Amino acid sequence: MNLVPLATAVVVVGALYFAKAVLVPIVLAVLLAFVLAPLVGLFRRLRFGRTLSVIVSVLIALGVLGLTGAIIGQQVATLAPDVPDYAATIQSKVSTLGETSVGKFSDSVSRLARRFEAPPSTRPAPRLSRRAAQPIPVEVHQPPESAWQVARRLLAPVLGPFETFIIVLVVAIFVLMQREDLRDRVIRLFGSSDLHRTTQAIDEAAGRLSRYFLTQLLLNSLFGGVIALGLYWIGIPSPLLWGLLAGIMRFVPYVGAFLAAIPPLLLAIGAEPGWTFAILTGLLFLGAEPIMGYVIEPLVYGHSTGLSPLAVIVAAIFWTWLWGPIGLLLSTPMTLCLVVLGRHVPQLEFIDVLFGDRPALTPVESFYQRMLAGDADEVHDQAELLLKERPLSAYYDEVVVGGLRLALADRRRGALTRSGLEGIIETTRELIDSLADHEDVEPEDEEEPAEPASPSLAEKALPDPPPPAPAARTGLSVLCLAGNGPADAAVAEMLAQLLAKHGQRPSLGDADTPDVVCLIGAEYRAASPRWRAMEADARRRWPEARIVRGLLRPGRAANGEASGTLRDLVEAAAAG
Repeated sequence: MNLVPLATAVVVVGALYFAKAVLVPIVLAVLLAFVLAPLVGLFRRLRFGRTLSVIVSVLIALGVLGLTGAIIGQQVATLAPDVPDYAATIQSKVSTLGETSVGKFSDSVSRLARRFEAPPSTRPAPRLSRRAAQPIPVEVHQPPESAWQVARRLLAPVLGPFETFIIVLVVAIFVLMQREDLRDRVIRLFGSSDLHRTTQAIDEAAGRLSRYFLTQLLLNSLFGGVIALGLYWIGIPSPLLWGLLAGIMRFVPYVGAFLAAIPPLLLAIGAEPGWTFAILTGLLFLGAEPIMGYVIEPLVYGHSTGLSPLAVIVAAIFWTWLWGPIGLLLSTPMTLCLVVLGRHVPQLEFIDVLFGDRPALTPVESFYQRMLAGDADEVHDQAELLLKERPLSAYYDEVVVGGLRLALADRRRGALTRSGLEGIIETTRELIDSLADHEDVEPEDEEEPAEPASPSLAEKALPDPPPPAPAARTGLSVLCLAGNGPADAAVAEMLAQLLAKHGQRPSLGDADTPDVVCLIGAEYRAASPRWRAMEADARRRWPEARIVRGLLRPGRAANGEASGTLRDLVEAAAAG
């Protein structure tokens, strides 16, 4: 057993844990550089120069942070004098609730518990001598603090975050100033042998992170604005403070918005004698967060940020365990970087498979896996989902026929029993019957077609286009002859179903005088003696019928053969 990957993972996790004090400021600086990179690029396009662009972008970011801090401080100062009154109102409501039936029930439970308590001991306490009964006075005097100690005690909670902020700011400025040079060094370090793949990975990671942060910033600002307006309409004091808090806390995945709801909810309880404010505040957060998370964000992101929902949860747990609350804030962007690297670095592909939003299996592999598991319902659900974006013939060609080929290959190498193959084929035939109501047409596009533009003078001077090809014939009697393979009959049923949907008269059995004879099989080989004998027999029995040979191998064609799909067979059968 190879334990090298496990040992490597343990070493990496240990290094991330013990080097937290060094890595957290660097990661924050790099992420800040990603946020400011589009702004720096904008100023550089305006001919500001590299240095001036970086300085202006950093000053704008500092101004936004300073303005946010000033607003929060002003709102807190306005709210502070009324906090004791709000606390008294909350305490009064809690006392009132205690006198209700809930409080009475609690008292009943307490009285019942006291019945089972052991009675106190009646044993008399030992008598102490007069000397032992007299306490000895003891006084502890702390030495007076010096001015340096007082200043250190007062500034200690502030100096740590301030030092981290300065380090983050300096490193972010350095990253922005040396962005191209750092990218070249990373390429040289990790992928100089494959410049194309490494450059693509770095550019994709940088672009995804920049778009993610800017989009999150805009969406969270919108969320905070909605919360502030809603609280102002309800009548909650300092609504701007709670809107800013909601926008900032929403950077925490899943729970941030609901944690931000706790302070205004408590304030709503203490701001009035009744419960109207509290109920409206709770409904505001319960309505705004799902709409933002499940309606607006999917529309803005396109469908996903590149991470699966499970990845966001696992990443939040993992990075919080490693780096605490700051790890929770960095969990999504850090995992997003790793997933992007996993898509381009073969050694890290497992990260993309585990946490990426792309399907782990292709539609063909997923179809075959569900067939092996005997999940007929899941096979049907997958078919319904895929048919929303492709016609029925494409689903048969791309998924069902491909899945049958995988089953036949496993049967040839002994990995699949005969009964297992027969079960898969039977389930496939049931699936074909269940899809009889689907039409073989392209799904309708949601966008309406644009109106045709009027022809220009140059287009009017062009010669007339050639006449269109003759329309396909319909109403033909088509005989679908399946080969002797175990899956050939199922493929013939698919072909017959498609022919009927396109206006032909297919037949799976014998026919007296068919117009067209289609030779079809899951793995058709025109050069094999079996298929040559089958074709010769068809020509002898129906000399006037047109023979169409189904070569179900994409990208290949021969005389009288379709190019490799059921759709091509349908078109070849209808050709004049």
